[in-house]
Amino acid sequence: MTTLRQFLINKEYHRIKLIYTKTNHFEVKAILNGIEGNFIVDTGASNSCVGFDAVEKFDLFAQDSDVKAAGAGATDMLTQLSKKNSLQLGKWSKKNISLILFDLTHVNTALIAHHSEPVDGIIGADVLKRGKAVIDYERKCLYLK
Repeated sequence: MTTLRQFLINKEYHRIKLIYTKTNHFEVKAILNGIEGNFIVDTGASNSCVGFDAVEKFDLFAQDSDVKAAGAGATDMLTQLSKKNSLQLGKWSKKNISLILFDLTHVNTALIAHHSEPVDGIIGADVLKRGKAVIDYERKCLYLK
């Protein structure tokens, strides 16, 4: 009998370990523009995003955006857009990734209150869809093609 892992590896997927946090989120180490950061994997987030406070860390070029961000208890937040970024999770990588930049303070405040590490951003459905993501919740890993 073939395991899910064997099946997906045979289909040229890359296996990425996820970290299950005290707040019941999955986090992943990602390399954005050559710099490692900590990201929440959020299937409910339509776009991947990075906090304003991490713009310099990842050398992001920001441009104004008409998009208003909503989610995680906050609405109508101002955003910026950063295009043409490279993103790597494990051995999976893509170029030309667009990211929404917005204030992640409310997210990190909640994480810190629950004794979790703050995050630099969120890996959303845009990246997950592009990588044909499969999440193995039981084994705490993400597969991307």
